[in-house]
Amino acid sequence: MSRTLLLLAALSTASSLPAATGLKTTARLEAGREPVRIVCVGDSITGIYYHTGSRRAYPELLELALRRLYPRAELTVFNAGLSGDSTTGALVRLDRDVIARQPHLVTVMFGMNDVVKIPLADFQRNLREICARVRQAGAEVLLCTQNTVTETEARPSARLAEYTQAIRDLAREDSIGLVDVHASFAALQAAQPEAWSLLSSDEIHPGMHGHRRFASAIAEAISGKAISLADVGPPTPSLPHTFARLREGKPVKVLAMPPLDQIIAPALRQIYPQAEVTVTSWPTDGRTMAQLEASAKEVRAQAMDLVLIAIPPQATAENPAKYQWHYNWIMNWSLNFGPPSWDVVALPPSTISPQLNADEQELDQLARVLIAGKDLPTLSRSSGDRAPLAALLATWLAAQPLTSP
Repeated sequence: MSRTLLLLAALSTASSLPAATGLKTTARLEAGREPVRIVCVGDSITGIYYHTGSRRAYPELLELALRRLYPRAELTVFNAGLSGDSTTGALVRLDRDVIARQPHLVTVMFGMNDVVKIPLADFQRNLREICARVRQAGAEVLLCTQNTVTETEARPSARLAEYTQAIRDLAREDSIGLVDVHASFAALQAAQPEAWSLLSSDEIHPGMHGHRRFASAIAEAISGKAISLADVGPPTPSLPHTFARLREGKPVKVLAMPPLDQIIAPALRQIYPQAEVTVTSWPTDGRTMAQLEASAKEVRAQAMDLVLIAIPPQATAENPAKYQWHYNWIMNWSLNFGPPSWDVVALPPSTISPQLNADEQELDQLARVLIAGKDLPTLSRSSGDRAPLAALLATWLAAQPLTSP
């Protein structure tokens, strides 16, 4: 097994966390006779943003996990994450975004922005008030610690640890359930730092691998049962925005790396023969990963309908860690900051060039893990497949659901 696959296997094994005992919400889920509403409130780590592919985050995966555990339950999980928010902001919007949903259970995950702008004593006081108001409204509370981070001047790990401990102390003092995902991230970071790095999308935000870990831990705290989400692929349909425009007879603008820039329009017209498709090429020839990342910063301003990322195996970086960093940011910059306004698909190098040397094969495995960590749809070749890329793309597009199931 390759080094990258060994690291990926480590991501599928979350540290066991203690269950939140005696939750009425758990009994309600088990009974399956009445609706259950859960609200997850937090900052950008909770909300739907670029770092998890702009289509979902751990609250959406939590609903999926709980539906697996309680197939008879009538369940809705609301995502109340807001970029840049802190406990101070949460108090202002708590009635509107949380209590108005009439939740049975509220998960609360703050700290990453409080570290930067809210004094520790105020943070804990705000957090206590959030929990008290939620309880007064008749809902149960689970406090969640956040992930560990790549240390920066703004967010030193020692300071984040102080805020994390404040969450633990409040949970103990006020008898509130605690999901200590920070401990799970820290354990992996200490034991396998390279595997831990694959949880991240940037310095502070986890990607979808990290959000699977969040969702599994919270679901385990609620249910007392371990559950893996390692098999959860990207959301479907893969191209909701693009196919909606094509169905409506609207023009579609595509930004595509070679050779997709030459074959995407004919492939789309096999499905929609009258499609008006305009393709802009995103050059890759002779460019390093750093140069491709720099060019990716221009993607959001181009207002495309579909972005196709196909980094060739010849794109180089100083080392695998730099390759990982640049690859993540090429995808990050290609996605809308918040909920999606366009579609993004990423293809690993082996789909573009099926014959790779040993070093390129290792980077190809890494690219596949990173694409999955961004929750993006992808087109991959099976081992030994040498079919022309145009045929592969046409077949893949034809197999995609055109609308949500």
